[in-house]
Amino acid sequence: MTRPNNPTKLFSSLSFILIPLIILSLFFFTNTAMSQTTAVPVNVGLVLDINGEVEKVALSCINMSLSDFYNSNSHYKTRLILNTRDSKGDVVAAAAAALDLLKNVQVQAMLGPENSMQTNFIIQLGNKSQVPILSFSATSSSLTSIRSPYFFRGALNDSSQVGAITAIIKAFGWREAVPIYVDNQYGEAMIPSLTDALQAIDTRVPYRSVISPLATDDQIEKELYKLFTMQTRVFILHMLPPLGPRIFEKANEIGLMNKGCVWIMTDGMTNLLRTLEPSVIDSMQGVIGVRPYVPKTKALENFRVRWKRKFLQENPSLFDVELNNLGLLGYDATRALAVAVEKAGITSFDFDKTNVSSNATDLEAFGISRNGPKLLQALSSTRFKGLTGDYIFVDGQLQSSAFEIINVNNGARGVGFWTPEKGLTQKLSSNSTTKSKLKSITWPGDSTSDPKGWEVPTNEKKLRIGVPVKKGFSEFVNVTIDPKTRETTSVTGYCIDVFNAVIQDLPYAVAYDFIAYAQPDGTSSGSYDDLIYQVFREDFDAVVGDTTIVFNRSNYVDFTLPYTESGVSMIVPIKDSKKRNAWVFLQPLTWDLWVTSGCFFIFIGFVVWVLEHRVNEDFRGPARHQVGTSFWFSFSTMVFSQRERVISNLARFVVIVWCFVVLILIQSYTASLTSLLTVQQLQPTITDVNLLIKRGDNVGYQKGSFVLGILKQLGFDERKLVVYNSQEECDELFQKGSANGGIAAAFDEIPFMKLLIGQHCSKYTMVESIFKTAGFGFAFPLHSPLVHDVSKAILNVTEGDKMKKIEEAWFKKDSSCPDASTTVSSRSLGLNSFWGLFLIAGIAAILALIIFLAIFVHQHRNVLNDSESSLLSRIRIFLSIFVSRDLSAHTFKEKGGIQVHGMGATEASPDSRYPASPLSYSQHADSHFGFYGEQGTPRTEYGNSNHNPNSQVQAPPEIVSAVELTNPDQEIARSPQVVRENN
Repeated sequence: MTRPNNPTKLFSSLSFILIPLIILSLFFFTNTAMSQTTAVPVNVGLVLDINGEVEKVALSCINMSLSDFYNSNSHYKTRLILNTRDSKGDVVAAAAAALDLLKNVQVQAMLGPENSMQTNFIIQLGNKSQVPILSFSATSSSLTSIRSPYFFRGALNDSSQVGAITAIIKAFGWREAVPIYVDNQYGEAMIPSLTDALQAIDTRVPYRSVISPLATDDQIEKELYKLFTMQTRVFILHMLPPLGPRIFEKANEIGLMNKGCVWIMTDGMTNLLRTLEPSVIDSMQGVIGVRPYVPKTKALENFRVRWKRKFLQENPSLFDVELNNLGLLGYDATRALAVAVEKAGITSFDFDKTNVSSNATDLEAFGISRNGPKLLQALSSTRFKGLTGDYIFVDGQLQSSAFEIINVNNGARGVGFWTPEKGLTQKLSSNSTTKSKLKSITWPGDSTSDPKGWEVPTNEKKLRIGVPVKKGFSEFVNVTIDPKTRETTSVTGYCIDVFNAVIQDLPYAVAYDFIAYAQPDGTSSGSYDDLIYQVFREDFDAVVGDTTIVFNRSNYVDFTLPYTESGVSMIVPIKDSKKRNAWVFLQPLTWDLWVTSGCFFIFIGFVVWVLEHRVNEDFRGPARHQVGTSFWFSFSTMVFSQRERVISNLARFVVIVWCFVVLILIQSYTASLTSLLTVQQLQPTITDVNLLIKRGDNVGYQKGSFVLGILKQLGFDERKLVVYNSQEECDELFQKGSANGGIAAAFDEIPFMKLLIGQHCSKYTMVESIFKTAGFGFAFPLHSPLVHDVSKAILNVTEGDKMKKIEEAWFKKDSSCPDASTTVSSRSLGLNSFWGLFLIAGIAAILALIIFLAIFVHQHRNVLNDSESSLLSRIRIFLSIFVSRDLSAHTFKEKGGIQVHGMGATEASPDSRYPASPLSYSQHADSHFGFYGEQGTPRTEYGNSNHNPNSQVQAPPEIVSAVELTNPDQEIARSPQVVRENN
């Protein structure tokens, strides 16, 4: 069993440990007390409405900020002494409180007040006294224009949220938006920047709803009913409680919070969403809100718990109050001021009143702070991580990092964020890969489908659609008016059917009535320009008909995309231009093709003669006979009537290729000649507009059309312009002719011209487009949201089968009319269309010649290689062989079954049917060569180089060929006779 420790020793050990700790604790508390005793108190002012619930939250946060700051920085030499004054929510009371703080307390800086109207005057006081004014709740953009160096905004400028608002509107494609704002400095200051930003994304602001901060419920309801009668359903609310909640409650009562509406509220309402009554929240279901993003940190959550506990201790009756963004901004602003005061090292607290006169008023008697410039510099360089995020001043303005987008749906639900760098995102993290810019949103009316942002007012008003009234061209628009009631009974036509199809294609219903633009007697009330102008005057909500999109009309209305072809064209009669020309058969081919064809006929004839004359009797005979036969053979291939046989394979190859070329050439010639004699008969009587002006011919145009202005611009005499109402009248004017009061040409838009030609295709034709237009379109008021949707629907209709069916129903084309796309002109065929064929034929002929000559030279190379004969002699002998028969050819061997021997120097061929060629004269021992001339007289040319060519030489003995029967059993019918070779 162990003995207990000695108490004396145990006490000694504990004393050794505790005594130093006690000494250190006494030293620490002594220094703390001394530092608190020696800390320099610095008076700062706070102007705030201390009776407001939101302001009480802010005051509580400010006091906690001072306590937290100096508890963690007890060694600081300065201590802020907060001098609070009640602004009572009034501009004058706030100004009086600020004057009291400056004159009587001589504060070194001032916090507050809570709104922009109060801050405006206090900034002037701070600038005059050189006392920094740090506001954590004044957000009006107009305060920036004061440009006071002593004003620091510890809250975000209202204009900084404009980017987030316009990004939302752009993301959903809303074309119009109506701002609703309070009629004071806070409400008005942001509207210019908001309007500019909306215009930058092509979103129109058709109306601005300004509501007085003192407006009654009846006044609010009256203004909201005005909005209810408009098409726009996108509203941007910029105001503070308690006016903002009243707007939502009244909007919910009259139906402006139903399906299809869009409400976007600025941070003035969004920041205070927790402070609103549950009944107000219920009326705000589906609203989108924008507020500065406050990152969720452990420090913030810890502060929220501590603040709740302290606030309930101070205000036990306000048990349901929540911490708001205003309180967090006040907390950070107080800390920033405490840091700046410590940096400035303030030692003197009195004001310099050197320049203050004895009879100065209160606004002049407070003097100038001696510490203002140092405190100004210290505040400008202050940076820290606050509860609201990074706290940094740039030119006296707090910088924003991001905005949070919330959706009111049984409370505030975050649906995304907006930053200047990334725009709209679902998450702030840079690795977000979501395609949708925002999370799913529940819109007013408990709708999950994206609102279109506008709708036809629900007060039973239908769109008034104006339609033109005209006598002719009823296929486009045909209006029937009851002569008794003078009301429009029916409106039909191509344009009407297209409009109906387009409206049916819209994703929503649009109610409308067609109203004829007519006088009581049923006649038209004016031109198309007058009709368009009625939309600008708001007499019509739109115009539907054969209205052309032109520039001057676009100044008064917005047109949809066109749904017809564009352009103004000229239509003229056509005439028979067939001329009785005896030489028309030469027109199908150009002269270069004629010459080339002729040259190739001669060339092919020559090639065939070269290849055939030694083996084919048809190409032999006198020189003139051979030339005639060759050309006859070549030219007869045009009609494929050649009778001469072609024996040589090379010649057959050339003839086959040439016949293919001739076949294509003849067929093309025939087709072109047929076209010249039949198709090319109808030609326009005139093709040049200038010629019409020069000749002074009458021209026509449709009544009420803008074409009249174009004709005047082109230089037509107004006296020569004849108006017509229908295609029938236009046809009658053409039949009369310009000389008899009719017209020589008509000018109109292409759709009208096509309709006229479709009915009279054998009489008229369109010549050219003289003026470009955009085609027919529907006209709506300027900046109408319908234009975008209707234009998209037009694209869908025109690309589908609906448009084809509508065109077939109204524009039935005469089956006897030719296709408009078919050309009525024919031109001569040129060499450029056939040079490939001639190239093939030429290559084939030249290749055959080369092969023939190569074989021929190779067979008779011994003649050329005879060194004993002169060059001229060898050439003459070579040519003599070339023009002579090739007796070795089978065509000559088979004639009579004979064999030919020459001087007994050539042995018979082993094949008795093919005797040895008599051309082998080079084997003669006496080295002389014999050949027969044209008349069959034997001639001899000796190859002796010493022989005098001018001397008379006796001819060698006549070469006699013995005729032997190839068949010994064959009976000889006649006596042997000398056979001489005849060329």
